[in-house]
This record gives sequence, structure tokens and C-alpha cells, in this order.
Amino acid sequence: MKDFSKKSAMFIAQAALIAALYTVVTYYVAAFNLASGAIQIRISEALCVLPVFTPAAIPGLFLGCLISNTVTGAPIYDILFGSLATLVGAFGTWGLKNTKFAYTLPPVLSNMIIIPLVLKFAYHLDDAYWFLVITVGLGEVISICVLGTLLKNALWKFRYVLFEREGE
Repeated sequence: MKDFSKKSAMFIAQAALIAALYTVVTYYVAAFNLASGAIQIRISEALCVLPVFTPAAIPGLFLGCLISNTVTGAPIYDILFGSLATLVGAFGTWGLKNTKFAYTLPPVLSNMIIIPLVLKFAYHLDDAYWFLVITVGLGEVISICVLGTLLKNALWKFRYVLFEREGE
């Protein structure tokens, strides 16, 4: 029982830390009007690579996105469906964690599909759906494929210290 509670505490702590990081970075980037809209580079999305290291990143990213969208004043559809896009992407990243680069694609694709619909219906943007797919997709490629890969590479050598526990 002791080992189980230690693992549970570590999981919760990691998820909470990731949620907090996502929220703080999103809140900061929102001050520059880059966290939402037709053209967005949500730098916090770089954290979407963290399921490569720990499954605790899945709820952490979801909660971080949910809190971020709430505190930045997003409409309810963005709070719900934007967070869902992040959750779907996080599960996909975790599922592809052993691949060389494909782990970056699930959050990019989930956001490219879901967020343009959110922008059209929650924010009433008049832009064409496919234009929004391209602009959101480019922002996600910058945030996840570029910045996220840099983050993953920077954390890789410290992965045992940061994410794995003794005896695993």
C-alpha cells in the first residue's frame, strides 16, 4: 500500500505541476494576444510533448488548458472543446511516445480539426474553416513540433530524475 500511495502522490504532483505550468505560460502569452484567435501561437502547447515522459501529463495538460481557457475569459465552447482537443492530443502523444517524431502529431491534428470549429462557433469568426485549419495548424507546428521537440530534447537527459521513480 505504501508504494501505491507514493506513486499516486507523484502522479498527482506531476499532473498539478504540468497544469500550473500550462496555465501560467498561457496566461502570459494571452497578454500578447497569441493564446487564442485565428492566428495563435500558444507557447504552452510545447508542454504537449510531456506525455512522452509521464502519463500524469495527460490530466495535467487537460486541466491546464481548462483552467487557462477559464481564466483568460474564453467562451464556454472554447473551455470545453479546446480542453478536449488538448486531452485527445495528449492521449495520442502518450500512445506514440516511443516514436521518433510522430508523438508531436496528435495534438497538432486534434487542434487543427477542433479549434477552427470553436473559432467559428464560439468566437463567430467569419474566416473560412480551411483558412482557420491552416493558421491554427501552423501555430501548433511552431508550438509543438518545433518548441515541443526542443523541450523534449532538453528534458531527455534528465528524464530519470524528473519523471521516473526508483524501482521502475
